[in-house]
Amino acid sequence: MKLLAWALHLHGLGRQASACQCLGLRSSMGPRQSRWAAIQDIGTGSDLRGQPCAIARPQAWSRLPAVNQPPPTWSSWHVPDPWIMRPDDANVAGNVHGGTILKMIEEAGAIISTRHCNSQDGERCVAALARVERTDFLSPMCIGEVAHVSAEITYTSRHSVEVQVNVMSENILTGTKKLTNKATLWYVPLSLKNVDKVLEVPPVVYSRQGQEEEGRKRYEAQKLERMETKWRNGDIVQPVLNPEPSTVGYSQSSLIHLVGPSDCTLHGFVHGGCVITISGRMTFTSNKSMEIEVLVDADPVVDNSQKRYRAASAFFTYVSLNQEGRSLPVPQLVPKTEDEKKRFEEGKGRYLQMKAKRQGQAEPQP
Repeated sequence: MKLLAWALHLHGLGRQASACQCLGLRSSMGPRQSRWAAIQDIGTGSDLRGQPCAIARPQAWSRLPAVNQPPPTWSSWHVPDPWIMRPDDANVAGNVHGGTILKMIEEAGAIISTRHCNSQDGERCVAALARVERTDFLSPMCIGEVAHVSAEITYTSRHSVEVQVNVMSENILTGTKKLTNKATLWYVPLSLKNVDKVLEVPPVVYSRQGQEEEGRKRYEAQKLERMETKWRNGDIVQPVLNPEPSTVGYSQSSLIHLVGPSDCTLHGFVHGGCVITISGRMTFTSNKSMEIEVLVDADPVVDNSQKRYRAASAFFTYVSLNQEGRSLPVPQLVPKTEDEKKRFEEGKGRYLQMKAKRQGQAEPQP
């Protein structure tokens, strides 16, 4: 029973490796990886593949799925044992941290992707987060509310899985529920024997006609966008001495962090020993919102043959709220250089595109 508990715990923690694996942070096999290799067939064997699962705090499986049942024709997953939001999950205003919600979203996507990619006989794998397409914070979640997370696979290419996740909050006193978050993420299956090897994804059975074609269009669109943003991989946030207020230099900041044992997972993909630099700068402001570009660079301190590389990049949109939760005007960014002006116009294009999309979704369907 102890071995089985370890297997379930490690299999459940597989999702934690995804974000760090996509950063390329890993090292050689250690004792924990050897333990995982010895029990991986228990955690991902044919008796567990393709079955519903549930998780609850503290991030462990609350029950085992039934064995020897055919896998579902539609890949979906939810948390029947939901999380209740506690004070340490929230900021001083009582709203749940965005990072807490993002962690739940990524966890749901990693579990359903890993389960689907191991639904057929073959080499065992773990699904690694490759791209967060977008995530929308539609409504704040507060202390004392219950979070329900549901995820479904909406498209599979040869080597990737698209997962769409919804987060609902529930007021347990009134029973009122509301949609707080929507997200689209992409995962790739990495072999447990060789984490540099990307395996093929089993096909998914779509629930309605036309769904595969819609997914293919989204796949091609995000692939094109990924290619277009590669030119920014060499872009570096340079420090500015005595920057003027409301400029890009005034807004930017950097954080340097040494990845250590506390950042490692237990299932063998140890990624301690790299130094990561996280830099952020403001790229665009509308009347009531700000776009922030975040760049993550990794410096391997053990392997001198490998140079610094761009591990991840993202755009975040923030709004300023008063005590009543209403948005406030944002001081306008003043771009100075040609690069800053170019990034400002690109941010304006993304803002207008997202605004049009939100307005289109808000319109009643005929």
